Amino acid sequence: MGKSTEKIKVGIFVVIGTVLLIAALYFIGQQQQMFSKTIKLYAVFNNINGLQPGNYVRYSGVNVGTVSDIDMLDEGKIAVQMSIDEETGRFIKKNAIASVASDGLVGSMVVNIVPGKEENANAVVSGDTIRIHAKVGTDEMLNTLNKTNENVALLSANLLKITNKIIEGKGTLGAMLSDTLIAQNIRQSVAEIEKATAGTSTAITKINAIISKVNYDQSAAAVLLSDKTASTQIKTVFTNLEKSSNDINDVTKKMDDYFDEMKTGKGTLNYITQNQDLAKDIDSTIINIKQASERLNENMEALKHNFLFRGYFRKQAEQKKKDSIKRSKLK
Repeated sequence: MGKSTEKIKVGIFVVIGTVLLIAALYFIGQQQQMFSKTIKLYAVFNNINGLQPGNYVRYSGVNVGTVSDIDMLDEGKIAVQMSIDEETGRFIKKNAIASVASDGLVGSMVVNIVPGKEENANAVVSGDTIRIHAKVGTDEMLNTLNKTNENVALLSANLLKITNKIIEGKGTLGAMLSDTLIAQNIRQSVAEIEKATAGTSTAITKINAIISKVNYDQSAAAVLLSDKTASTQIKTVFTNLEKSSNDINDVTKKMDDYFDEMKTGKGTLNYITQNQDLAKDIDSTIINIKQASERLNENMEALKHNFLFRGYFRKQAEQKKKDSIKRSKLK
């Protein structure tokens, strides 16, 4: 009886172990696509980030197969062979994009396949190679974070130096913050700028008011601005003024040259004004002419009293008297 009991226990243990082994093999086979029809797809990556055969392949987040093989083709080129379930593989199009990603924060690596943007693409067939999308790896992110931390540390040190200098009153900003006189000057400058701005605004308002009161239909400003004839005349006036100004400048220049010649002893006028003998001769000539005129007057007076010419001069006097009377009557 004791041996029979032991045999029964051993038999039960063997049966249970066999069932568990078969279940485990079936489960593993299902996961590895051993008991279903599959198709082979390929993707060539530059970096697989620790991807291993047996890792999952997902399409839009759904497990559709596993990584069956990894092969190094060339430097920086790694071919990944994927076993995809034939039933779900018909949903994967030729424009699909594969990438290597982590299954969670600390999980194993998986191959993620996402649909492409192009529409009406054909379904993949066994042996196709799909496009890839290279994502930033963890090492690259850590290197970038390391550089960023170094830059932040350097920036913090520089900011600390600047802050210390400002607190100590060094530099322009430190002097502005610590010196009350500079602060007062800045406030006064700002106040003056505000006053100037207010004055400018007031002036602009007055100008706008003046402009708004201008009658553009009847005012001279409107005529000058709109009448082409008036505009042409104004341009002509300014042109003539400019020409007159140039002529005056030329005359002034000639007068300056003439006075320079007089100062330097050149020219007839300078000769007349500077030669004393000539001046004396002119004075003597004028005196002689004056004396001759006085003598001529005396001779004319003597002729009036001469009996030969007395009648002639009397007739002239009577004629002048008659003319005077006629003019007085006409008035």
